[in-house]
Amino acid sequence: MTDEVQTSNESPEPARENSLNIPNLITFSRLVLSFVVLALIDFTDYWLLTTAIFVIAAATDFLDGYLARKWNQVTVLGRIMDPFVDKVIVGGTLIFLTAHPDSGICPWTTFIVIGREMFVTGLRSVLEGHGIDFSAKWSGKLKMIVQSVTIPLCLASMSPTLTQFLGPYAEHFVSFRDWMIIAMVLITLYSGAEYTWRGMALMSQQKSTPEK
Repeated sequence: MTDEVQTSNESPEPARENSLNIPNLITFSRLVLSFVVLALIDFTDYWLLTTAIFVIAAATDFLDGYLARKWNQVTVLGRIMDPFVDKVIVGGTLIFLTAHPDSGICPWTTFIVIGREMFVTGLRSVLEGHGIDFSAKWSGKLKMIVQSVTIPLCLASMSPTLTQFLGPYAEHFVSFRDWMIIAMVLITLYSGAEYTWRGMALMSQQKSTPEK
């Protein structure tokens, strides 16, 4: 009696991405925290708590991407959600703070930051649609760091508890906050200009390259 080994002509199915992994869960938790921040801003009595939650959400920005690369768990969903969450927490917080003039955030500040994000996102979509790599550069990363420092300063400056604690130094804190807002705007403008110049250079380079 012989054993018959059955063979199948069907090719194995490709492995599916497991979107339910720890890096993506961290990303989604940051999205939830961003909505908590926006909700707390409306209460206007929990500025220090709002500041702490924003810092946690912003500080873990690098963690999801780092773990995804380290554990080889990079997914399409994660690559889409990570920058989307960044825009929600930064842009959303700035929009809500615009309604509070004492925060130091003016409408033009919010317009510049959000306008830059929308423009660069659109530019990246066009370039990558043509097969051109348009990954983030140091100016974009620096912009995010400065935004992640400046916005908590704006939130904390609204806290009467912190103002009382600082006493005569409260004015210096507000002055430092205002200078950081100026720095944030300037770096945002520079980053937008740098990305625009690089995008135009890449497009020109592709057009000048003869097709094989």
